[in-house]
Amino acid sequence: PRVPSQEEIASLLPLVGSEHVRIDGNRVTLDAGCSVDLGGIAKGFTSARVMEIFRENGVENGILSLGGNVQCYRTKTDGSLWRCGIQDPQDPENGSAYLGVVSVADRAVITSGAYERYFVDEATGKTYHHILDPKTGYPAESGLLSVTVVSTDGMLADGLSTSCYVMGLEQSAEYWRNYGADFDLILMDENGEVYVTEPLSGQFTSDYKVHVISQEGIS
Repeated sequence: PRVPSQEEIASLLPLVGSEHVRIDGNRVTLDAGCSVDLGGIAKGFTSARVMEIFRENGVENGILSLGGNVQCYRTKTDGSLWRCGIQDPQDPENGSAYLGVVSVADRAVITSGAYERYFVDEATGKTYHHILDPKTGYPAESGLLSVTVVSTDGMLADGLSTSCYVMGLEQSAEYWRNYGADFDLILMDENGEVYVTEPLSGQFTSDYKVHVISQEGIS
């Protein structure tokens, strides 16, 4: 791990963006100097594909865990909902500490946060995590500690959990209001307060103070 210079980051930022990717049928072309990292969606794609394999092979019930990415197939064997615990980012070393529990069926529950993959710069003592803001090239400082996306589409949920972490609370809430027909959000900010989108609020429990994100605002 190292902290690149500002000059190095500035030289690479012009290479960031979807405008550098062109898709023509099955052929993908990148501009010179660019590469594609699928880490932001790979687990979500995998879990979605496993759900297809379950259906193709007549699996009746199942749950898949890929470390931060959980996808539930149908209900539990007794017909009840799966209960998925979301790790508490304020106490990441405690495996039994949760910011809340969400109950779902046929949904992916995918979480992004900066509390597991990071390093501390020995020279400055500053912590650098792995979720980068594409506008700055530095780790995102959005005011959020954790973003969980709940959706039937594992790949969509995986991509959005990272994107919303970078966007922050207000932009994520507005994005959900505009495009949230296929997903819901559970967010924790730096003050330890939790936010959940309204359709999911009845399926979510937490010991933290919970705010509800609705079409009208945040309460």
